[in-house]
Amino acid sequence: MDKLIPTRSTSTIYLNPRAAKRNVKFVKCQLKEGTLLSAVVKGNAYGHGIEQMVPIFEKSGINHFSVFSSHEAYQVCEVKSKKTEVMIMGWLNNDEIRWAIKNEVSFFVFELDRLNTALKIAQELSLQAKIHIELETGMNRTGLEEKHIPEALSILKENEEHFLLEGLCTHYAGAESITNYLRIQDQITLYKKYCSLFESEGLKPKYKHTACSAAMISYPETQMDMVRVGILLYGFWPSRETFIYHQRKNGHAKERSKDPLSRVIKWTSQVMSTKEVPMGDFIGYGTSYQAPKKMKVATVPVGYAYGFARSLSNQGRAIVNGKRVAVIGTINMNLMMINVTECKSVEKGDEVILIGSSGKVKVTVASFGELSNQLNYELLSRLPQDIPRVIE
Repeated sequence: MDKLIPTRSTSTIYLNPRAAKRNVKFVKCQLKEGTLLSAVVKGNAYGHGIEQMVPIFEKSGINHFSVFSSHEAYQVCEVKSKKTEVMIMGWLNNDEIRWAIKNEVSFFVFELDRLNTALKIAQELSLQAKIHIELETGMNRTGLEEKHIPEALSILKENEEHFLLEGLCTHYAGAESITNYLRIQDQITLYKKYCSLFESEGLKPKYKHTACSAAMISYPETQMDMVRVGILLYGFWPSRETFIYHQRKNGHAKERSKDPLSRVIKWTSQVMSTKEVPMGDFIGYGTSYQAPKKMKVATVPVGYAYGFARSLSNQGRAIVNGKRVAVIGTINMNLMMINVTECKSVEKGDEVILIGSSGKVKVTVASFGELSNQLNYELLSRLPQDIPRVIE
Protein backbone atom coordinates (compact mmCIF):
# COMPACT_ATOMS: atom_id res chain seq x y z
CA MET A 1 0.00 0.00 0.00
CA ASP A 2 1.41 3.41 -1.00
CA LYS A 3 2.15 5.70 1.91
CA LEU A 4 1.40 9.06 0.35
CA ILE A 5 2.02 12.01 2.67
CA PRO A 6 -0.02 15.05 1.58
CA THR A 7 2.32 18.02 1.34
CA ARG A 8 0.76 20.32 -1.25
CA SER A 9 -0.23 23.71 0.11
CA THR A 10 -3.49 25.43 -0.83
CA SER A 11 -1.47 28.39 -2.17
CA THR A 12 2.06 29.40 -3.16
CA ILE A 13 4.04 32.64 -2.87
CA TYR A 14 6.47 33.48 -5.67
CA LEU A 15 9.28 36.00 -5.13
CA ASN A 16 10.92 38.00 -7.90
CA PRO A 17 14.55 38.92 -7.07
CA ARG A 18 14.76 41.18 -10.13
CA ALA A 19 11.92 43.27 -8.76
CA ALA A 20 13.68 43.49 -5.40
CA LYS A 21 16.86 44.67 -7.11
CA ARG A 22 14.93 47.40 -8.93
CA ASN A 23 13.35 48.56 -5.68
CA VAL A 24 16.71 48.69 -3.91
CA LYS A 25 18.10 50.74 -6.78
CA PHE A 26 15.14 53.13 -6.60
CA VAL A 27 15.53 53.64 -2.84
CA LYS A 28 19.27 54.19 -3.08
CA CYS A 29 18.68 56.82 -5.77
CA GLN A 30 16.52 58.76 -3.29
CA LEU A 31 19.23 58.79 -0.60
CA LYS A 32 21.83 61.45 -0.09
CA GLU A 33 25.39 60.31 -0.60
CA GLY A 34 26.82 58.30 2.26
CA THR A 35 23.48 57.28 3.81
CA LEU A 36 23.34 53.58 4.70
CA LEU A 37 20.27 51.58 3.68
CA SER A 38 19.05 49.12 6.31
CA ALA A 39 16.43 46.72 4.99
CA VAL A 40 13.60 46.13 7.44
CA VAL A 41 12.63 42.45 7.44
CA LYS A 42 10.34 42.39 10.47
CA GLY A 43 7.04 40.55 10.21
CA ASN A 44 8.72 37.70 8.31
CA ALA A 45 10.02 40.26 5.79
CA TYR A 46 6.54 41.75 5.46
CA GLY A 47 5.19 38.28 4.75
CA HIS A 48 7.67 37.58 1.96
CA GLY A 49 9.89 35.32 4.11
CA ILE A 50 13.07 36.20 6.00
CA GLU A 51 14.89 33.08 4.83
CA GLN A 52 14.30 33.99 1.20
CA MET A 53 14.48 37.80 1.26
CA VAL A 54 17.75 38.28 3.19
CA PRO A 55 19.87 36.57 0.48
CA ILE A 56 17.86 38.36 -2.23
CA PHE A 57 18.53 41.75 -0.64
CA GLU A 58 22.19 40.90 -0.07
CA LYS A 59 22.60 40.14 -3.76
CA SER A 60 21.01 43.54 -4.41
CA GLY A 61 23.73 45.27 -2.38
CA ILE A 62 22.28 45.48 1.14
CA ASN A 63 24.42 44.45 4.12
CA HIS A 64 22.38 45.80 7.05
CA PHE A 65 19.05 44.43 8.28
CA SER A 66 16.55 45.71 10.85
CA VAL A 67 14.21 43.36 12.72
CA PHE A 68 11.72 43.72 15.54
CA SER A 69 12.69 40.82 17.77
CA SER A 70 15.54 38.62 18.85
CA HIS A 71 13.82 35.65 17.19
CA GLU A 72 13.81 37.48 13.87
CA ALA A 73 17.44 38.46 14.41
CA TYR A 74 18.30 34.80 14.89
CA GLN A 75 16.49 33.92 11.65
CA VAL A 76 18.49 36.55 9.77
CA CYS A 77 21.75 35.32 11.32
CA GLU A 78 20.99 31.82 10.08
CA VAL A 79 21.01 32.90 6.41
CA LYS A 80 23.03 36.12 6.19
CA SER A 81 26.60 36.60 5.00
CA LYS A 82 29.33 36.96 7.60
CA LYS A 83 29.83 40.71 7.21
CA THR A 84 26.13 41.60 7.15
CA GLU A 85 24.92 43.46 10.25
CA VAL A 86 21.68 42.92 12.16
CA MET A 87 19.81 45.42 14.36
CA ILE A 88 16.96 44.64 16.77
CA MET A 89 14.49 47.51 17.08
CA GLY A 90 12.12 46.08 19.64
CA TRP A 91 11.68 42.88 21.62
CA LEU A 92 14.81 41.54 23.27
CA ASN A 93 14.29 39.85 26.61
CA ASN A 94 17.00 40.56 29.18
CA ASP A 95 18.17 36.95 29.16
CA GLU A 96 18.67 37.19 25.37
CA ILE A 97 21.02 40.17 25.55
CA ARG A 98 23.94 37.79 26.11
CA TRP A 99 23.21 36.12 22.74
CA ALA A 100 23.01 39.49 21.00
CA ILE A 101 26.33 40.70 22.42
CA LYS A 102 28.12 37.44 21.62
CA ASN A 103 26.85 37.51 18.06
CA GLU A 104 27.56 41.21 17.54
CA VAL A 105 23.89 41.95 16.96
CA SER A 106 23.09 45.56 17.77
CA PHE A 107 19.90 46.49 19.58
CA PHE A 108 17.78 49.47 20.58
CA VAL A 109 17.98 50.69 24.15
CA PHE A 110 14.91 52.66 25.20
CA GLU A 111 14.93 52.15 28.97
CA LEU A 112 17.48 52.15 31.76
CA ASP A 113 16.81 48.53 32.69
CA ARG A 114 17.97 47.30 29.29
CA LEU A 115 20.99 49.60 29.42
CA ASN A 116 22.04 48.38 32.86
CA THR A 117 21.48 44.74 31.92
CA ALA A 118 23.55 45.18 28.75
CA LEU A 119 26.35 46.74 30.81
CA LYS A 120 26.36 43.90 33.32
CA ILE A 121 26.48 41.21 30.63
CA ALA A 122 29.11 43.05 28.58
CA GLN A 123 31.30 43.25 31.70
CA GLU A 124 30.87 39.53 32.34
CA LEU A 125 31.79 38.69 28.75
CA SER A 126 34.55 41.29 28.47
CA LEU A 127 32.87 42.38 25.23
CA GLN A 128 31.19 45.52 23.95
CA ALA A 129 27.45 45.78 23.54
CA LYS A 130 26.47 47.39 20.24
CA ILE A 131 23.58 49.66 21.16
CA HIS A 132 21.31 52.23 19.58
CA ILE A 133 19.79 54.70 22.04
CA GLU A 134 16.19 55.23 20.99
CA LEU A 135 14.98 58.65 22.07
CA GLU A 136 11.42 59.55 22.99
CA THR A 137 10.51 62.49 20.77
CA GLY A 138 6.72 62.40 20.81
CA MET A 139 5.43 59.05 19.60
CA ASN A 140 5.08 57.78 23.18
CA ARG A 141 5.64 54.17 22.31
CA THR A 142 9.22 53.19 23.13
CA GLY A 143 12.05 55.63 23.64
CA LEU A 144 14.29 56.93 26.41
CA GLU A 145 12.49 59.77 28.12
CA GLU A 146 14.17 63.11 28.74
CA LYS A 147 14.17 62.62 32.52
CA HIS A 148 16.28 59.46 32.10
CA ILE A 149 18.81 60.87 29.64
CA PRO A 150 21.22 62.29 32.28
CA GLU A 151 21.54 58.88 33.98
CA ALA A 152 21.99 57.14 30.62
CA LEU A 153 24.72 59.61 29.70
CA SER A 154 26.54 58.89 32.97
CA ILE A 155 26.36 55.13 32.44
CA LEU A 156 27.67 55.42 28.89
CA LYS A 157 30.49 57.84 29.75
CA GLU A 158 31.68 55.81 32.72
CA ASN A 159 31.64 52.53 30.79
CA GLU A 160 32.78 53.40 27.29
CA GLU A 161 34.91 50.26 27.11
CA HIS A 162 31.74 48.14 27.36
CA PHE A 163 29.58 49.94 24.82
CA LEU A 164 29.70 50.69 21.10
CA LEU A 165 27.29 53.55 20.55
CA GLU A 166 26.07 52.40 17.16
CA GLY A 167 23.24 54.86 16.92
CA LEU A 168 20.97 57.58 18.23
CA CYS A 169 17.52 57.08 16.79
CA THR A 170 13.82 57.79 17.03
CA HIS A 171 10.66 56.88 15.13
CA TYR A 172 8.18 59.30 13.62
CA ALA A 173 4.51 59.20 14.50
CA GLY A 174 2.96 58.90 11.06
CA ALA A 175 5.27 60.34 8.42
CA GLU A 176 3.01 58.83 5.74
CA SER A 177 0.26 61.43 6.36
CA ILE A 178 0.34 65.22 5.99
CA THR A 179 -2.02 65.46 8.97
CA ASN A 180 0.98 64.63 11.17
CA TYR A 181 3.26 67.29 9.65
CA LEU A 182 3.52 69.56 12.71
CA ARG A 183 3.99 66.61 15.03
CA ILE A 184 6.81 65.27 12.83
CA GLN A 185 8.49 68.69 12.75
CA ASP A 186 8.36 68.85 16.54
CA GLN A 187 9.92 65.39 16.70
CA ILE A 188 12.73 66.38 14.35
CA THR A 189 13.49 69.47 16.45
CA LEU A 190 13.53 67.50 19.70
CA TYR A 191 15.69 64.75 18.20
CA LYS A 192 18.28 67.29 17.09
CA LYS A 193 18.28 68.80 20.56
CA TYR A 194 18.99 65.44 22.16
CA CYS A 195 21.71 64.65 19.60
CA SER A 196 23.46 67.90 20.50
CA LEU A 197 23.25 66.96 24.17
CA PHE A 198 24.90 63.57 23.59
CA GLU A 199 27.61 65.07 21.42
CA SER A 200 28.32 67.80 23.96
CA GLU A 201 29.10 64.98 26.39
CA GLY A 202 31.56 63.44 23.93
CA LEU A 203 29.19 60.64 22.89
CA LYS A 204 29.01 60.60 19.12
CA PRO A 205 27.05 57.75 17.52
CA LYS A 206 28.17 55.86 14.44
CA TYR A 207 24.74 56.40 12.91
CA LYS A 208 22.04 58.98 13.43
CA HIS A 209 18.89 57.39 12.07
CA THR A 210 15.23 58.30 12.20
CA ALA A 211 13.73 57.72 8.75
CA CYS A 212 11.39 54.94 7.71
CA SER A 213 10.09 54.51 4.14
CA ALA A 214 7.63 57.39 4.38
CA ALA A 215 10.01 59.80 6.12
CA MET A 216 12.88 59.25 3.68
CA ILE A 217 10.55 60.23 0.82
CA SER A 218 8.45 63.00 2.38
CA TYR A 219 11.06 64.45 4.76
CA PRO A 220 14.44 64.05 2.99
CA GLU A 221 16.20 65.94 5.80
CA THR A 222 15.55 62.93 8.05
CA GLN A 223 17.79 60.60 6.03
CA MET A 224 20.93 61.37 8.10
CA ASP A 225 23.49 58.53 8.35
CA MET A 226 21.11 55.59 7.91
CA VAL A 227 17.52 54.89 6.92
CA ARG A 228 15.36 51.96 7.97
CA VAL A 229 13.32 51.06 4.88
CA GLY A 230 10.76 48.28 4.69
CA ILE A 231 7.63 48.49 2.56
CA LEU A 232 9.28 50.33 -0.37
CA LEU A 233 11.78 47.51 -0.88
CA TYR A 234 8.93 45.06 -1.44
CA GLY A 235 7.36 47.28 -4.08
CA PHE A 236 4.62 49.05 -2.11
CA TRP A 237 4.14 52.65 -0.99
CA PRO A 238 3.55 53.53 2.68
CA SER A 239 0.48 55.54 1.63
CA ARG A 240 -1.15 57.21 -1.35
CA GLU A 241 0.10 60.55 -0.04
CA THR A 242 3.71 59.37 -0.10
CA PHE A 243 3.32 58.17 -3.67
CA ILE A 244 1.74 61.44 -4.82
CA TYR A 245 4.41 63.49 -3.04
CA HIS A 246 7.17 61.57 -4.80
CA GLN A 247 5.49 61.83 -8.21
CA ARG A 248 4.94 65.57 -7.94
CA LYS A 249 8.39 66.24 -6.54
CA ASN A 250 9.85 64.52 -9.57
CA GLY A 251 7.74 66.41 -12.09
CA HIS A 252 5.06 63.78 -12.67
CA ALA A 253 1.93 65.89 -12.78
CA LYS A 254 -0.43 62.96 -13.00
CA GLU A 255 -0.93 60.66 -10.05
CA ARG A 256 -1.27 57.72 -12.45
CA SER A 257 2.22 58.19 -13.88
CA LYS A 258 4.30 55.03 -14.03
CA ASP A 259 4.99 53.59 -10.61
CA PRO A 260 8.79 53.24 -10.17
CA LEU A 261 8.37 50.33 -7.76
CA SER A 262 8.05 46.66 -8.70
CA ARG A 263 6.09 44.12 -6.66
CA VAL A 264 8.31 41.34 -5.39
CA ILE A 265 5.46 39.04 -4.41
CA LYS A 266 3.00 36.96 -6.41
CA TRP A 267 0.50 34.85 -4.47
CA THR A 268 -1.49 32.16 -6.25
CA SER A 269 -3.97 29.41 -5.51
CA GLN A 270 -6.33 27.41 -7.73
CA VAL A 271 -9.99 26.79 -8.36
CA MET A 272 -11.23 24.07 -6.02
CA SER A 273 -14.68 23.67 -7.57
CA THR A 274 -17.30 25.52 -9.61
CA LYS A 275 -21.09 25.66 -9.60
CA GLU A 276 -24.04 27.48 -11.13
CA VAL A 277 -26.10 29.62 -8.74
CA PRO A 278 -29.65 30.71 -9.66
CA MET A 279 -30.64 34.39 -9.55
CA GLY A 280 -31.86 35.41 -6.11
CA ASP A 281 -29.95 32.78 -4.14
CA PHE A 282 -27.64 33.87 -1.36
CA ILE A 283 -24.00 32.84 -1.64
CA GLY A 284 -21.95 31.77 1.38
CA TYR A 285 -22.67 32.40 5.04
CA GLY A 286 -25.58 34.66 5.92
CA THR A 287 -27.12 37.11 3.51
CA SER A 288 -24.19 39.39 2.65
CA TYR A 289 -24.36 38.53 -1.07
CA GLN A 290 -27.37 37.70 -3.20
CA ALA A 291 -26.95 36.63 -6.80
CA PRO A 292 -28.33 39.43 -9.01
CA LYS A 293 -28.56 37.01 -11.93
CA LYS A 294 -27.68 33.45 -12.80
CA MET A 295 -23.99 33.15 -11.86
CA LYS A 296 -21.03 30.84 -12.09
CA VAL A 297 -19.14 30.72 -8.80
CA ALA A 298 -15.75 29.21 -8.06
CA THR A 299 -14.43 28.29 -4.64
CA VAL A 300 -10.77 28.92 -3.79
CA PRO A 301 -9.08 27.04 -0.89
CA VAL A 302 -7.76 30.19 0.79
CA GLY A 303 -9.51 31.99 3.65
CA TYR A 304 -8.65 34.20 6.58
CA ALA A 305 -6.73 31.38 8.29
CA TYR A 306 -4.40 31.45 5.28
CA GLY A 307 -3.86 35.20 5.19
CA PHE A 308 -6.73 36.52 3.05
CA ALA A 309 -8.43 38.97 5.39
CA ARG A 310 -12.11 38.52 6.24
CA SER A 311 -12.45 42.28 5.78
CA LEU A 312 -12.11 41.67 2.03
CA SER A 313 -15.48 39.89 1.96
CA ASN A 314 -17.48 41.23 -1.00
CA GLN A 315 -14.62 43.63 -1.79
CA GLY A 316 -11.51 41.62 -2.64
CA ARG A 317 -10.33 40.87 -6.17
CA ALA A 318 -8.47 38.01 -7.85
CA ILE A 319 -7.44 37.09 -11.39
CA VAL A 320 -8.64 33.99 -13.22
CA ASN A 321 -7.68 33.21 -16.81
CA GLY A 322 -6.49 36.76 -17.39
CA LYS A 323 -9.62 38.44 -16.05
CA ARG A 324 -10.03 40.32 -12.77
CA VAL A 325 -12.92 38.90 -10.75
CA ALA A 326 -14.67 39.81 -7.52
CA VAL A 327 -14.67 38.00 -4.20
CA ILE A 328 -18.32 37.46 -3.28
CA GLY A 329 -19.87 36.52 0.01
CA THR A 330 -18.18 36.26 3.38
CA ILE A 331 -14.62 34.95 3.35
CA ASN A 332 -14.46 31.73 5.37
CA MET A 333 -11.69 30.39 7.52
CA ASN A 334 -10.44 28.06 4.80
CA LEU A 335 -11.95 29.21 1.53
CA MET A 336 -13.65 31.99 -0.39
CA MET A 337 -15.91 32.33 -3.39
CA ILE A 338 -15.27 34.33 -6.55
CA ASN A 339 -17.58 35.39 -9.36
CA VAL A 340 -16.35 33.79 -12.60
CA THR A 341 -19.55 34.33 -14.59
CA GLU A 342 -17.80 36.48 -17.18
CA CYS A 343 -14.74 34.26 -17.50
CA LYS A 344 -14.33 31.75 -20.27
CA SER A 345 -14.30 28.05 -19.37
CA VAL A 346 -13.18 28.19 -15.73
CA GLU A 347 -12.44 24.71 -14.47
CA LYS A 348 -11.18 22.97 -11.37
CA GLY A 349 -7.41 23.42 -11.06
CA ASP A 350 -7.22 26.74 -12.93
CA GLU A 351 -4.77 29.23 -11.42
CA VAL A 352 -6.17 31.99 -9.21
CA ILE A 353 -3.89 35.00 -8.68
CA LEU A 354 -4.51 36.62 -5.30
CA ILE A 355 -1.63 39.10 -5.55
CA GLY A 356 0.16 39.74 -8.81
CA SER A 357 -0.59 40.18 -12.48
CA SER A 358 -1.52 38.37 -15.67
CA GLY A 359 -0.52 40.41 -18.70
CA LYS A 360 -1.78 43.94 -18.12
CA VAL A 361 -4.32 42.85 -15.52
CA LYS A 362 -3.15 43.37 -11.94
CA VAL A 363 -4.48 42.70 -8.49
CA THR A 364 -2.75 44.39 -5.59
CA VAL A 365 -2.36 43.45 -1.96
CA ALA A 366 -5.29 45.63 -1.03
CA SER A 367 -7.24 43.96 -3.85
CA PHE A 368 -9.62 46.89 -4.14
CA GLY A 369 -7.47 49.92 -3.32
CA GLU A 370 -4.04 50.32 -4.97
CA LEU A 371 -2.40 52.03 -2.02
CA SER A 372 -4.44 51.09 1.02
CA ASN A 373 -2.04 51.70 3.90
CA GLN A 374 -3.73 49.34 6.33
CA LEU A 375 -3.96 46.43 3.95
CA ASN A 376 -0.52 46.79 2.40
CA TYR A 377 1.08 46.25 5.79
CA GLU A 378 -1.53 44.11 7.50
CA LEU A 379 -2.34 41.58 4.80
CA LEU A 380 1.31 41.09 3.83
CA SER A 381 2.54 40.54 7.37
CA ARG A 382 -0.29 38.11 8.09
CA LEU A 383 0.63 35.72 5.29
CA PRO A 384 1.29 32.43 7.12
CA GLN A 385 4.88 31.27 7.29
CA ASP A 386 3.97 27.77 6.13
CA ILE A 387 2.88 28.95 2.68
CA PRO A 388 5.71 27.81 0.38
CA ARG A 389 7.93 30.67 -0.88
CA VAL A 390 9.41 30.02 -4.30
CA ILE A 391 12.11 32.27 -5.79
CA GLU A 392 11.40 32.75 -9.48
